[in-house]
Amino acid sequence: MNTVLLAEISENPLDVEAHLRAVEDPGLGAVATFIGRVRDNDSDAATPVVGLEYSSHPDAAAVLRAIAEKAGALGAARVTVAVSHRTGRLEVGDAAVVIAVAAVHRGEAFEVCRAVIEDIKRELPVWKRQREADGSALWKGIGG
Repeated sequence: MNTVLLAEISENPLDVEAHLRAVEDPGLGAVATFIGRVRDNDSDAATPVVGLEYSSHPDAAAVLRAIAEKAGALGAARVTVAVSHRTGRLEVGDAAVVIAVAAVHRGEAFEVCRAVIEDIKRELPVWKRQREADGSALWKGIGG
């Protein structure tokens, strides 16, 4: 049985511990996590990155849940998924994405966790405006 316990788009800071609690299960021995944080650099940036501003389509939460469900189905046994993506203004170091996956075995936990983040990058209707130290900004969309 594969379950998505949390899938949300939030303007509030993401709570890693809440994601870990959401997938807590004594029958699942492996937990894999991914935390995507705002970094101070980007290969497309001419100057240091000082922050990001995320915006999302109204259907983004439903798309995120579908991504988590699809990835969870990769697990042969029981798998649980908790995933959130931030919107709004984020500073360097802030968590933009948090994923926690619990599974019976580590291989499945890693596989599902990776599938969730890869599909988020390809499919989630969230856009980011990258702010640079020189005052310039660059918009990036799905897949970017």
